[in-house]
Amino acid sequence: MIRQAYAIETSDVSRYFGGRPAVRQVSLRVPESGIYGFLGLNGAGKTTTIRLLLGLIQADAGSIHLFGKPFSNNLLRRIGSLVDMPSLYSHLTGRENLEVTRRLIEAPRSKIDHALAVVRLTADKDRLVRDYSLGMRQRLGLALAIMNSPDLLILDEPTNGLDPAGIHEMRDLLRNMPRAHGVTIFLSSHLLNEVEQVADFVGIIHEGHLMFQGPLAELRERQNRELKVGVRQAEKALEFLRTAGLDARIEGQHFIRIREAAIDASQVIRMLVEKGYEVFHASLEQESLEDIFLSLTGGARQ
Repeated sequence: MIRQAYAIETSDVSRYFGGRPAVRQVSLRVPESGIYGFLGLNGAGKTTTIRLLLGLIQADAGSIHLFGKPFSNNLLRRIGSLVDMPSLYSHLTGRENLEVTRRLIEAPRSKIDHALAVVRLTADKDRLVRDYSLGMRQRLGLALAIMNSPDLLILDEPTNGLDPAGIHEMRDLLRNMPRAHGVTIFLSSHLLNEVEQVADFVGIIHEGHLMFQGPLAELRERQNRELKVGVRQAEKALEFLRTAGLDARIEGQHFIRIREAAIDASQVIRMLVEKGYEVFHASLEQESLEDIFLSLTGGARQ
């Protein structure tokens, strides 16, 4: 049996601050060459986890493997990161900012043009960064993160503060990168609707605990479906449906909700009509992914 290749694999990693746990026994499994969305409300433990993965802080317990090897500083050469707002020199051009980093990492000059092309800033490379929009600055930060042609890209809330156009640009860039450049992306966010548009895999963290981890499709399988039926004499119809073995509840004066993993709506309606009940409404409703996310994170909204 071939073992799954992971860009990131942690086992029961914990980190405490002042005796309080920020991350509790987190075991991540981040497959190579895809986008892993790391979701959680603010303060859930996302940034602490990222700092652990980048070696900025040490774990109090557990182990971290990168690319199948125990964590070491040498492996950090294979990682690019964008955490918080990128540190840029506003009095320099976009190209000059990349040149500073290129000299530090002793990369060939061709890396600058490649990075600019990837983040679609070639046409603006000679503009001063002080004249860049927030979205352009964020893309320049991404260019800095990929200057060393990383195998793994770790991004902490990369769309934070961007306007809708900037979010769309960033989303489009990230979605294309694993396929075009073979990079694995570990993306943290508190916005499920953003992550679900780019991610292949999802991890949901809450109060330091990993509540869910798996393919996005597996999270979708958790979505509950309900049939909403409008019927006269709803109380009697409810009793009939429950006797027939359906998980039903009344809503308002004339509506019944039927919760089933798989509902044959036409059969339910036929049952009611044949029993003499007047059905005037029927709709199939599905729980949103946001509802699932909120149920896993205590139902709080931010």
